[in-house]
Amino acid sequence: MQVLDEHRSAVVRSLCELIVPGSARVAPEVYIDALLAHMPEGARAAALAAVDALEGPAAAGSEGLAERERSPEFMLVRALACEAFYSDFVAPGASGPGAWEEIDFKPPLAARLRKDWSYLGVGS
Repeated sequence: MQVLDEHRSAVVRSLCELIVPGSARVAPEVYIDALLAHMPEGARAAALAAVDALEGPAAAGSEGLAERERSPEFMLVRALACEAFYSDFVAPGASGPGAWEEIDFKPPLAARLRKDWSYLGVGS
């Protein structure tokens, strides 16, 4: 991890699982950490503040998080959670499977893709 400490990493994983059920199996926090590492400082600070703002509501589960569903913080974290999962990212060592397999996304061109996350600094 480059940006997220152990605590925030766990919070991000929990938020992702609440927003996109089943996503924890791909370790979305690894993808989000890599994105954060490449963001300009202001955008990174805003994303981390959003995670921090949602930590308490997320601890109460989906009901607590639902109270914040229209907030800018929720919208930002939701966008990150969806991208982390539906980009078909599976962190090295994560159990998977990725989203594409789960939703049966198999058009011919997508089936031939060899996903390379090295541009984010994440090994395959």
